[in-house]
Amino acid sequence: MLYDLKSAKELAFRVCIAAGASKAAAASLAEATVAAECSGRSSVGFAHLPDYLEGFLCGRIPCTEEPAILYPAPALIQVDAKGGIAQLGFDRAFEELQTRANTYGITAFALKNSYTAGELGYYVRRLARKGLVAIAATNGPALMAAGQSIEAVYGTNPLAIAAPAGNGAPLVIDQASSATAFVNIRQAAERGDIIPEGWAIDGKGQNTVDSREALKGALLAFGGMRGANIALMVEILAAGMTDANWSLDAPSFDEGSHSPGIGLFIVALNPELLAPDFSARLASQIERLSSKGIHIPGSSYVEDEIDIPSSLVATLEEYCRL
Repeated sequence: MLYDLKSAKELAFRVCIAAGASKAAAASLAEATVAAECSGRSSVGFAHLPDYLEGFLCGRIPCTEEPAILYPAPALIQVDAKGGIAQLGFDRAFEELQTRANTYGITAFALKNSYTAGELGYYVRRLARKGLVAIAATNGPALMAAGQSIEAVYGTNPLAIAAPAGNGAPLVIDQASSATAFVNIRQAAERGDIIPEGWAIDGKGQNTVDSREALKGALLAFGGMRGANIALMVEILAAGMTDANWSLDAPSFDEGSHSPGIGLFIVALNPELLAPDFSARLASQIERLSSKGIHIPGSSYVEDEIDIPSSLVATLEEYCRL
């Protein structure tokens, strides 16, 4: 089903309110959900929204908590989401994050005690549109095995970067440390589909292409140990630097009554203080790389309408009837 962006945001907002979310949380989540679809990250767009809705209904996400914001130093912003959504905590600090990054040249944003962060590229893209270069990391409940372990020890632990590029769309790189998103495994299991080799192991630690067996096991890192090392780097930033739960200690995002309590760490930099023509230079470099057949992430952001599966729309509408 095709939705223009305004109608898609209204749908997301309406079902969030029906599930018990505050108007502020619903607005933040609706904006981020549609943005994920526009960027082509549907696995963390409307497909992920039911996880939030169940979270509101079951108490995993507090419906009325307002994030607390502290400033431990001029170039540091610390947010306690109090079990709520990361998107709202980011929204509450967004203007101050811009102001301080422009004033001091660099500012770090550290958010803890939140539900999963959704599309990580969403946060850095918004900052890049304001002329800043931004790097972000977030963790989540343990879903991915690493090394010789058959136990899940890390979340999908994505890393993202965005940068302004002249008058065009920002450059946005957003990729998980895992070979695929957990939502993709879950959707494949619901359909009974086979998954590619290298995505996951089963409950006995054996490589599997059976999506249902994969749900009993763990995701795998992309690139073997290199991907696992990136997951650990992300864990240090997202959990260590924010004082959030390590992935091993984070409650499930889809079961129980406790928020995962994970972290989101962002560094925002004003590039013009170091390289006054940064944005123009990057735009020129992107054009040069494109001419050589290089794919430039972030360049295909949708600005008009998105397609949401009718079965998913029906699932979302059910929350309005509860």
